[in-house]
Amino acid sequence: MTRYGMVINVAHCIGCYNCFIACKDEHCEIDHLPYAAAQPLRGQTWMRVIETERGRYPKVKVDYTAIPCMHCDKPLCVEVAGDGSVYRRPDGIVIVDPEKAKGRRDIVSSCPYRVIYWNEEKQLPQKCTLCAHLLDAGWKQPRCAEACPTNAIVFGDLDDPESEVSKLLSAGRVEVLHPEYGLGEKVWYLGLPKNFVAGAVVFGDTDQCGAGVTVTLEGEGMTASTVTDVYGDFEFEGLPKDASYTVRISSPGYQEVVIPVRTNVSVYLGDVVLAKA
Repeated sequence: MTRYGMVINVAHCIGCYNCFIACKDEHCEIDHLPYAAAQPLRGQTWMRVIETERGRYPKVKVDYTAIPCMHCDKPLCVEVAGDGSVYRRPDGIVIVDPEKAKGRRDIVSSCPYRVIYWNEEKQLPQKCTLCAHLLDAGWKQPRCAEACPTNAIVFGDLDDPESEVSKLLSAGRVEVLHPEYGLGEKVWYLGLPKNFVAGAVVFGDTDQCGAGVTVTLEGEGMTASTVTDVYGDFEFEGLPKDASYTVRISSPGYQEVVIPVRTNVSVYLGDVVLAKA
């Protein structure tokens, strides 16, 4: 039995929008019945790309998160439809039947991810099919994954332990976009943008970059340490939102600096000057 799944590595995404364009190229104004009616040119993005900016000048990071249908194990759209107009295939792909679902605008609001769209002209809810028509014809991956130049979108058989997607899941570092929904999503993510704490250390007596300085982050039941690089820079990435920490900066012969931070946003401390002890 084949069960399809996808892992999207946000750290590998460069924001080229190839996935978005490939999806449009495959589905816009082209019927793929009985899988899906043609997607309109405007108003629908079956692969949405969200840009997230973190930090402040001069420490700014920009991430791109691609969001397709999650093809859930417990899809609310199937539950709300109730009559087979939305169904989940044995391979895990969730399909909106382009005939049975006509007039069912209520299906659009059933998805908490907001990845079901209303086609006003056809009076039809529509969404990503994972290019099921291509997979059934022998393709190994949907167009979005095929078009990704950095292999940020990894697609494959979850029941094949040798598939790349299974190996990524086995590594245990993946997460779903909204675990609180509890839908059994079959699209997982690596490197989802979270908050960071960063700064730069300067030796006050020489006005030189503080290379090799120990920086420790403490709080929320964890302790992490790093050493500044040759430019005096340090960074702690992947921190939860609205958490409280203490940053300790210490180097032999200099006074220790202790700075409280809270990650309601990513924090850039700027230049931290160490005075001689």
